[in-house]
Amino acid sequence: MLFSTSKCKVMHIGKSQNKYPYYVNNQQLEEVIQEKDLGILISNHLKVFQQCQSACSKATRILGIVNRTIVFRHPDIMLRLYKSLVNLILNTVQQRGPLTTVKTKN
Repeated sequence: MLFSTSKCKVMHIGKSQNKYPYYVNNQQLEEVIQEKDLGILISNHLKVFQQCQSACSKATRILGIVNRTIVFRHPDIMLRLYKSLVNLILNTVQQRGPLTTVKTKN
């Protein structure tokens, strides 16, 4: 099995990192500022804003579909739809927790 350098990427984490180019098999690796891995968006500043924004827009789209397609809006049915579709998306973001670093006072 051959090693595919086209699938490899480099992410420089933090502000003060020296951004040297990295090479594998004489090919320079692509530098990215954001990458999605296992369904989680990771940015070079380790902030979860993009992940939360993505989940919120996905939940809003699902709510829009439910509102456009469901004619009989009984509270019990709407609650079950919300719990099974929208709440699931929002809870997965909440369970992943913050990826930000905590600053401590010295």
